[in-house]
Amino acid sequence: MHLTLQGHDYRYAAEQMMLTLFPEERPDYTPAPEGANAVLLTLTPQGDTLHARAVLRWQGKETVGEDSAPVPGGEDPLVRDRVCQRILKLAFYRAGVAALGHEPPWGALTGVRPVKIPTRAMERGATPQEAERELRETYRVSPGRASLALDCAQASLRAKQSLREDEVSLYIGIPFCPTRCAYCSFVSADVGRTLKLLSPFLEVLLQEVDATAEELRRAGYAVRSLYVGGGTPTTLSAPQLDLLLGRVEERFDLSRCTEYTVEAGRPDTITAEKLAVLRRRGVQRVSVNPQTMQDAVLAAMGRAHTAADILRSFELVRASGIPCVNMDLIAGLPQDTPEGFRASLDQVLALDPENVTVHTLALKKGSRLMGDGTEESPVLPTAEDVDAMLSYAWKTLRAHGQVPYYLYRQKYMSGSFENVGWAKPGWESLYNICMMEELHTILSLGGGGVTKLVHPRTGRIERIANPKYPHEYVDSLEKLLRGKHQAADFLLQLRQGE
Repeated sequence: MHLTLQGHDYRYAAEQMMLTLFPEERPDYTPAPEGANAVLLTLTPQGDTLHARAVLRWQGKETVGEDSAPVPGGEDPLVRDRVCQRILKLAFYRAGVAALGHEPPWGALTGVRPVKIPTRAMERGATPQEAERELRETYRVSPGRASLALDCAQASLRAKQSLREDEVSLYIGIPFCPTRCAYCSFVSADVGRTLKLLSPFLEVLLQEVDATAEELRRAGYAVRSLYVGGGTPTTLSAPQLDLLLGRVEERFDLSRCTEYTVEAGRPDTITAEKLAVLRRRGVQRVSVNPQTMQDAVLAAMGRAHTAADILRSFELVRASGIPCVNMDLIAGLPQDTPEGFRASLDQVLALDPENVTVHTLALKKGSRLMGDGTEESPVLPTAEDVDAMLSYAWKTLRAHGQVPYYLYRQKYMSGSFENVGWAKPGWESLYNICMMEELHTILSLGGGGVTKLVHPRTGRIERIANPKYPHEYVDSLEKLLRGKHQAADFLLQLRQGE
């Protein structure tokens, strides 16, 4: 779609709304040829008011949308930027809805964290009903999605109230998998091809563990939640897992850690021996992630296991004594159908896991589903089919006593829907909430980890990224140690009131 901006240069806002309304389009800032899909997005100050206007041409039809707001007081340019972007998005949105004849499920919201809106409203004193009404009336969010966001906002507020100022969370990234799934864009190495990297990777990670623990002691902070993800951490052997988790237990003070998760994820990596290591080292929560219980869909994804393997793995986890199990499903996978998804969810719920996360397929750059032009693109379920899958999930999960507790969205997501974590009451994952709602600092170790330094008073966030690729990670110890020292300095400044 050709985008023309007048009176401003808010490209990101324009592109976000374009992707929300027209997910198949890509931005083009060259002059629009006659008859091409295009939008002219204008921002005009008039006295004390800012006016936004969108003139959209879509499939030969022209529509117009407008919005306005008072010029914000004060000198903070960020406040003015937010107002300008909001009215530009709403103007574009109104023109787009007029052209399409329907509204997307999340209305005019474009960000990945819609839960922050009702959370902030309630922190300012709004009632839950008022916060939900703002979502529906100001941002045109559908009633079902507004209810989801409100439930998650209330879970976020409860989590925030439970945190202490001298607490952080830890993430340890293990960027290895037995094979790579078709939908995956994470930087994770196929262990069959990169087995020689596992040992040097682990050697560097152990040194990063030592340094991070020392820096946390210097700063005077405790670990509240610990999450080992990837990739698939259980790609490591039982002795390697024992070495890593043993070092974590030895170096960090985990006396205040109330949640310890390891993603077992792929059933083709789960063994009784590995689970015994996790249990002995204090792990309380694991993931067994089928994504689907349909063997044909598993094969299309490139997974080297069957639904029967998932059932066997789940039994192993229950037998290990680890108390909390999360299971992931994805709505919108190639070759799946609403009937197949319903059958998958029913089979998962029959196992009675404490957590179920329902993702919507997102077509990510770097994944095999996006293709490289050499193979035919896979046939995916329609947005209507994905909507039917998610609607069934909402109804069925609630009927089984699970409630939504965290939520996020992604670009290029089927039907512009969402990912939602569900849990039995009392089994919500604190780490997931803290990560997604950015409630406190998360220190990340390992390959591809991104440390988030969160200033609790200003909301300002600084990020420090570890190298993504295993071969880069093993050569980056000095950089890793500098990053942890920088993070500790940040935490010390917080303790000193800066």
